[in-house]
Amino acid sequence: MVTEVLSAAEPGAVGRAVELLGRGELVAFPTDTVYGVGADAFRPEAVARLFGAKLRPADKPIALLIAPEYDLRQLARDVPPEAEALARRFWPGGLTLVLQRAPAIPDAVTVGGPTVGVRVPDHPVALAVIRGFGAPVAATSATLSGQSSPLAAEDVVRQLAGRIPLVIDGGRCPGGVESTVLDLTTPVPTIRRKGAVSK
Repeated sequence: MVTEVLSAAEPGAVGRAVELLGRGELVAFPTDTVYGVGADAFRPEAVARLFGAKLRPADKPIALLIAPEYDLRQLARDVPPEAEALARRFWPGGLTLVLQRAPAIPDAVTVGGPTVGVRVPDHPVALAVIRGFGAPVAATSATLSGQSSPLAAEDVVRQLAGRIPLVIDGGRCPGGVESTVLDLTTPVPTIRRKGAVSK
């Protein structure tokens, strides 16, 4: 597979990403934290392709990226008031909320678990891709599993060239650190990963 690299400023770059996602392919793009690689969250074979491209362990769930206007209740059930308050304060931004998954979420995303991570990225390219696609994107850092998270398109190409069809080059990610993961399904909210949003 030849990996195409398109500048985010190039006309048609976002459209090309949306087209590939719609075909069940993988696309890497910048976010406010690090570069992510995404797939159609509701197509299990696409999510499986994401696991394979990254050499990701089969027991590690993948979070969903959505646009601000997307209804969180389509992805999660029993959404607590704390989630709504945190979303108002930190979305778009570097906070992933772990919630009880809705029945519609495929097992491929959650690896069969009862929860799902959701985030709204604060980056124009990521949001343009998600909005253009019109559905949640299952996304994780655009790197081989266990490697340092990529901050620039060349970091993505260095590791995933030949493994994914498209990288959108939107320059260096402004955040430089992965999102904080906050689990709201525990009796007391639990930070599962320290990141862009401090305790």
